[in-house]
Amino acid sequence: MAALAYTLGKREINYYFSVRSAKALALGAVLLLTACHAASRRYRGDDSCEYLLSSGRFLGEKVWQPHSCMMHKYKNSEAKNCLIDKHIVFLGDSRIRQLFYSFIKIINPQVKEEGNKHGNIPFEDKSASIKVDFLWYPEVNGSMRQRIKSWTEGSVAKPHIIVAGAATWSIKIHNGSNEALTQYKINITSIAPLLEKLAKSSDVYWVLQDPVYEDMLSESRKMITNEKIDAYNEAAVRILNSSSRNSKAKVKVFSVSKLIAQETIMKSSDGLHLPESSRDTNAMILMNVYCNKIMKPIDGSCCQPRPPLTLIQKLAFCFFTLSIIGYLIISLIHRNNYRKNKSCTDLEIGEEKKPAINTPNVSTLEMLLHSFCKLGLIMTYFYLCDRANLFMKENKFYTHSSFFIPIVYILVLGVFYTENTKEFLPVYMHIRVLVAAYLFQTGYGHFSYFWIKGDFGVYRVCQVLFRLNFLVVVLCIVMDRPYQFYYFVPLVTVWFMIIYATLAIWPQIVQKKANGNCLWHFGLLLKLICLLACIYFLSYSQGAFEKMFSFWPLSKCFELNGNVYEWWFRWKLDRYVVFHGMLFAFIYLALQKRQMISEGKGDALFSNRVSNVLLFISIVSFMTYSIWASSCKNKTECNELHPSVSVVQILAFILIRNIPGYVRSVYSSFFAWFGKISLELFICQYHIWLAADTKGILVLIPGYPMFNVIVSTFIFVCVAHEISQITNDLAQIVVPKDNSTLLKRLLCIAGFFSGLLLFSAMQDQSRR
Repeated sequence: MAALAYTLGKREINYYFSVRSAKALALGAVLLLTACHAASRRYRGDDSCEYLLSSGRFLGEKVWQPHSCMMHKYKNSEAKNCLIDKHIVFLGDSRIRQLFYSFIKIINPQVKEEGNKHGNIPFEDKSASIKVDFLWYPEVNGSMRQRIKSWTEGSVAKPHIIVAGAATWSIKIHNGSNEALTQYKINITSIAPLLEKLAKSSDVYWVLQDPVYEDMLSESRKMITNEKIDAYNEAAVRILNSSSRNSKAKVKVFSVSKLIAQETIMKSSDGLHLPESSRDTNAMILMNVYCNKIMKPIDGSCCQPRPPLTLIQKLAFCFFTLSIIGYLIISLIHRNNYRKNKSCTDLEIGEEKKPAINTPNVSTLEMLLHSFCKLGLIMTYFYLCDRANLFMKENKFYTHSSFFIPIVYILVLGVFYTENTKEFLPVYMHIRVLVAAYLFQTGYGHFSYFWIKGDFGVYRVCQVLFRLNFLVVVLCIVMDRPYQFYYFVPLVTVWFMIIYATLAIWPQIVQKKANGNCLWHFGLLLKLICLLACIYFLSYSQGAFEKMFSFWPLSKCFELNGNVYEWWFRWKLDRYVVFHGMLFAFIYLALQKRQMISEGKGDALFSNRVSNVLLFISIVSFMTYSIWASSCKNKTECNELHPSVSVVQILAFILIRNIPGYVRSVYSSFFAWFGKISLELFICQYHIWLAADTKGILVLIPGYPMFNVIVSTFIFVCVAHEISQITNDLAQIVVPKDNSTLLKRLLCIAGFFSGLLLFSAMQDQSRR
């Protein structure tokens, strides 16, 4: 009864919630979220600099997350490149001095906080011609006004960046009197027009006063209360905003420091000055405000404008627009023809008129346009998520709970959908459904298996290559990214071609030949040994490897950031998986031929003694490798060992999964469903699940992290499934079975890629 209820429950779920209804729900969610975000941008404005300077929250204890955008953590080399030949001035009291030190430590981490605390402090980096000065002006008074005025008169060179702020000294010296507040308002009113004038040619920031921790203040500072600080801040904001109301250039109010201080001032050493981590965050915010528009870091979306459309992107937009229009026109024509040719009875002769049958060409064209129509709409969503700044992005932040809770939930779902196979699956079919970490080894072994069986012709190869590369090529065009950026697909494609070439060159060895003469087995092993030798040579000869891929058009395909080092690193990291996979396929077929393995339903893979020994060794090996991998501290050493030892865990998993017959006879339909779209899931996550080319998180529903993950994941999976179907439909059209037609299509595809590479080369030249 329990089993029956379990089966009926799954059928009930599948009946009411199909893939089609899920996609309709996802489409509705996308349209609603797009409208909401567009309305929010229009109402609140789309200047992410304002959000960076005024709002945000802490992720954990030390990671600051600005509202709606990502903050880049600048290294000293990046800071120098941004601030080269710049003069920056920090003007104010001891709190501004702290900010000054945190700022220059980004440029030079070796700087020590020395010098006269109540005097001017200069800093210069001669290598980049950067000059940063702290000017001691603890009060907003005539002296500060005179200094600012000197920069507006032209007799003194204007600083490129001015960071000013003061108030606590005025509260302390005048014992928190109302007269001091009145005088502060008068003084800042006189300074505001000068700051506004400077803001036309320089970046000017007014830092609001942070709250204090009153319980820790010394007796001489007890008059500095948060109530007084709020009054001074309110006066500064009102006067500065009033001064710049009708002007484009304005003084930027740095109010985010208050939010940071509210969370961290309790850790202050004296109740007045912020802890070092908090002022470092403020300095990094300043660096992001000024440098993001110059350096354009991928993981720094704050203060970055939307990138301009390239020529290739414009052509892609026109193509998808024409596809949508063409599909709508053809659909209307077919609908009208259907109405006209509807079955009707001829009153005179009493015969039923048969409707006209559409020709195959028309239906193929309609399918082609329909696929491109859907793909165009999906690519629009990709662009809106990761290029148009419509949806929000946030920095990644890891917690154990946010990682393990979804993993456990998914595992439970996978177990819930566990089913017995209707027909018993042989060992090799199980290898296909391993998780992504094992994809290389199992995939290549799978290809070798069918080649040796003699079941892998040119048509199948073209089908595989098309399905592997179609989505990535489209994303390269729409998202303006190089082919190597989606490193997994180039890697799989190149290895796939290497295997094909290895098995295709003379002598070609298939199972029919091998069954007739065992010498063919030695020929295949010799090929594998030669392949291993080539791999070994290239892995320890970076120069030779780079020369192979330094010629156009290979360099265009495999370069990233101007060189092929990333390609060499990715290739080297899993360099032996092809050999392991092909060797496994060979051994499996040899054991199968000699009937040394039992694949009957419920039977152990080997004899009981051998199965128990292998199962024990596999479990121990799997656990040992897992402990080693999790405890590895040196990434470089781990990367060096990984290519040689990763086969241990993969082989252990295969044996654990396949030795017991009862384990081989069950599978999870839930995981199998996701396995069919694993490639699309891996590629799509770059832009519509993660964000900023995987550097951040896409935020569709701000303020509710868990709900946002659920909604964005649901849309992401639906999109990946639809792209998988589109790819399969197009593969049937683009890659025909007829060899002569296939050759013509391949020539057309070669021409398309040649034109694409030429356009891309022209684009790169224009950027330089």
